Parts: sequence; structure tokens; C-alpha cells
Amino acid sequence: MTAATPKGERRRQALVEAASGLFAEGGFDAVRHRAVAERAGLPLASTTYYFDSLDELITAAVEFHGRSELALFRQRLSEIREQMTDDELVEFMLDLLIGESMTDLETVLLRYERLVATGRRPYLRPVMRVLSTELRELIADVVARTGRDIDSDGVEEMMAIVDGSVVNSFIELRSDPRGVAGRMLRSALSRHA
Repeated sequence: MTAATPKGERRRQALVEAASGLFAEGGFDAVRHRAVAERAGLPLASTTYYFDSLDELITAAVEFHGRSELALFRQRLSEIREQMTDDELVEFMLDLLIGESMTDLETVLLRYERLVATGRRPYLRPVMRVLSTELRELIADVVARTGRDIDSDGVEEMMAIVDGSVVNSFIELRSDPRGVAGRMLRSALSRHA
């Protein structure tokens, strides 16, 4: 349902932000009607008044979270210089795709949980397609601003390299996903040079 009044819009937004916060802290299992209502400071019935289902609420939370990440990435575009070395570009792309450090494993897990969960949660596919497209376009923009001529397949390859390195690192005891992804990205950049 849509909220037809400013108060309704504020309440709906409060529920989305509460659900997004719970999602960020505990993944999909943390987003429950009661927990969302409590975090938003609203009655339990408001979750079903503003959202037809828990799936719809989760979708709104995932979209809000993804759009927040993309907004932060876009803010960093001003840091790009045409004369960036491959090493600088790789580090910048890793910052965008997996974060500035791998020390916050929960944040990294959440990013990949969102991607993997789409396979089991088909209701997320439309929003994840949109968010993924926007991320690919952002990475393509980053690459183009550095003066490199890499087509969409090359951008897709670089993103897949990072994703594969990170996902594989989840099963390693002493892994360095950022280092592995960085080495592989440098190799990909040299092939596209």
C-alpha cells in the first residue's frame, strides 16, 4: 500500500529505514514485522498497513540499503583523476565493491548475502537487477574517467573477479580477498590496456 499523506509517507519511510538497519545488522532473518515496528517506534499493525507482505518490506529495505551504498559511491567520483595509475584505480574499485577494508566482515557478508539471496528470493530480482545495473554503470564511469577504454564486458569481468575472490575467501581460513582481487584486477587491466 502507498501512504497517501505526508504523515503516512514519514511512517512508511521510518519502517523502511528500520528494516534496512535490521537487515544491515543481522541479514534477512533479522527483518521481522515486530522487530521493524519496534525499531521504528510504530505500532506492529503499521508494518502490514504500509506493506502488503514481509517480502515487500524486505524488498524496500534492500533497495534503501543498496541506494544508500550507491549514493556514497557517487560521492567519491570527485576523487577520480584521469592520470590514475592501475594500482590507484584498482584500490579505488576495491573500495567501492568491497569497502575500504576487509576488517568489517559483516558489511562484506551483507553485500554478498544480498546477491546470493536473490536466487532464493525471486521477489528481490527486479530491484537487484536495477541496483546491479547502476553499480555496473558507476564502475564503467569510474573506468572511463581515468581515460581507459574498457567496454561493458571488461567492466563485467572486473566485477566478477572481485566477486569471485571475495566469495572464495569466505571458505579460506587465512585469506586475503582484497589482495587476491587486487592482483587479478591488475592483470585484467593490463589485458585491456
